[in-house]
Amino acid sequence: MSAPTLSERHEQVLAEVVRAYIETGEPVSSRLIVRRHAEPLSPATIRNVMADLEDAGFLFQPHTSAGRVPTAAGYRYFIDRFAAQAQLNAEDERWIRREIDSTTSFEQAVERAGHILAKVSHGLGLILSPPMGRLPVAHIRFLLVPDGRVLVVVISEGGHTRDKVVRPDRLFAQDELDRIADHLNRNYSGWTLEAIRFHLAERLEREQDSYGQLARRALLLCDPRLFDDEGGRQLYVEGTAEIVVAPEFADPERLSDLLSAIEEKQRLVALLATCIGTPEPVSVRIGLSEMAVAGASLALISARFRAGSQAPGTLGILGPLRMDYERAITTAAYVAECVSSTLSGESAP
Repeated sequence: MSAPTLSERHEQVLAEVVRAYIETGEPVSSRLIVRRHAEPLSPATIRNVMADLEDAGFLFQPHTSAGRVPTAAGYRYFIDRFAAQAQLNAEDERWIRREIDSTTSFEQAVERAGHILAKVSHGLGLILSPPMGRLPVAHIRFLLVPDGRVLVVVISEGGHTRDKVVRPDRLFAQDELDRIADHLNRNYSGWTLEAIRFHLAERLEREQDSYGQLARRALLLCDPRLFDDEGGRQLYVEGTAEIVVAPEFADPERLSDLLSAIEEKQRLVALLATCIGTPEPVSVRIGLSEMAVAGASLALISARFRAGSQAPGTLGILGPLRMDYERAITTAAYVAECVSSTLSGESAP
């Protein structure tokens, strides 16, 4: 069921209530709105408008003598009507660009991005990287471990590094590993692990000569399933100290549910992964049914990032409903642009 359409006066009063509540954390009185409202209106008129907004489900009154606070529907209307049209202020743009430009690797960039998102939202800054198997490879190296296992090190274009110790089906010598890595680096630079594997397998079907032997051994070492942690994605989380002190999580049960989700990162990965296919560049969810206890008090803002035609990653803000949505949404959108530029090896926009 779609939300009712509000008059301009009702929209403006709702926006002022939401902004005032975000700033103070206290129920908003009609007298405060009178002082903030551009149009000279009496407290009685404002009270009537606020009562209409309460009847429509956008506000509620915690106590009879208290002011009013936004409901989930009130936040949703405010986001769609106002926050989604907000512009990033120049000071935030300069700060974000300075922070991201000072990094020298993908890992540094996403850590800094997560810190930025956490700071503006007083929530969690989340970065879900693209699957390693679908990132273009800049360099690959194999290092023999004394017990016969092999350390596989993959550096993607943009400096994203992953490594994993594997136990191949056969024993390798280090000089053999070096020859395989040299062949891959000379012939497959800029290819994804998935594409490398497909091409090696295709050549192996046609050729049984020395190249076929090399391809067979390379296939043992560069299977993208080696990086199949959380579907081949890596999750970066910043800002736990910010969100756990939010008033919304003073209730021990809600706090416990939130901390469990942070600790069991698969829940956060699943949340962010569902946002990759959304048509909007930035999406906002109010209330998270996946988190039974804490979910009603949470909002998730997410934005995709990518370099060219690469598989997308997702960054997000998981924070309390009482969040500065105008600043958080514009920040998430701009940080996604900056991380995309870092993946592409470019400077921030």
